[in-house]
Amino acid sequence: MKNINLIILFLVFSVNLFAFENSILLANDAYQKGNYDQAIVLYESVLEHGESPELYYNLGNAYYKTNQIGKSILNYERALRLRPSYEDAKHNLALANTKVLDKIEPIEVFFVSQWIDDFKALLGSNSWAILSIVFFIATLVLLLFYVFSPQKIVRQTAFFVAIFSFLFFIIFFGFSSSRKKHFEKREAAIVMQESVTVKSSPDESGTELFILHEGTKVFVREVVGGWSEIKIADGNIGWIKNSEIERI
Repeated sequence: MKNINLIILFLVFSVNLFAFENSILLANDAYQKGNYDQAIVLYESVLEHGESPELYYNLGNAYYKTNQIGKSILNYERALRLRPSYEDAKHNLALANTKVLDKIEPIEVFFVSQWIDDFKALLGSNSWAILSIVFFIATLVLLLFYVFSPQKIVRQTAFFVAIFSFLFFIIFFGFSSSRKKHFEKREAAIVMQESVTVKSSPDESGTELFILHEGTKVFVREVVGGWSEIKIADGNIGWIKNSEIERI
């Protein structure tokens, strides 16, 4: 009976895998033939069963081709959320952002903080975690050399290198934790409407503060009912309806 169940599970898995791969091939074929609306439907259906940077990137391209800038930016951002070093997605995101009407000047950040943030964004949480483990193991090995090596110069060298190795372990572990928190909180969102009015409070009677347009990136600070308090790159804060944005 167990063997029969295993065979059935294997067959179901194989059929689902074949259908998944076939849908991707059909979506790619539709895109190459210029049937972008069909490609969008197919990519969206595939993403219901599993996400990947490539799928989001391809979907972003299809939306860009149909001049749906907000959705193209959303999917390029999602591709980069999964793979921060995805150069093609970075390039196409920058291209799509040139079509966004809002030209927001970000608040100046101390260059060291900006450098650290940019460096941290090069890798995802898992990659930084792997690097931290590598340096932790290296620290332990170096300490063994320090304890057991009969040569003084080897012990001294191992001790000082172990200190630096342990520092890298702490730094990369911190990067991993920070990236994981950023990944799980999903504070960033994209404006999906052609234009939205940002209010001073989470209700229709709130004072109109400013207007944002499709494709602008915002950061959600708080959600109250059907409203989100958002912050934009220049530091301005206000409330918009949840339906007017979509989380990355």
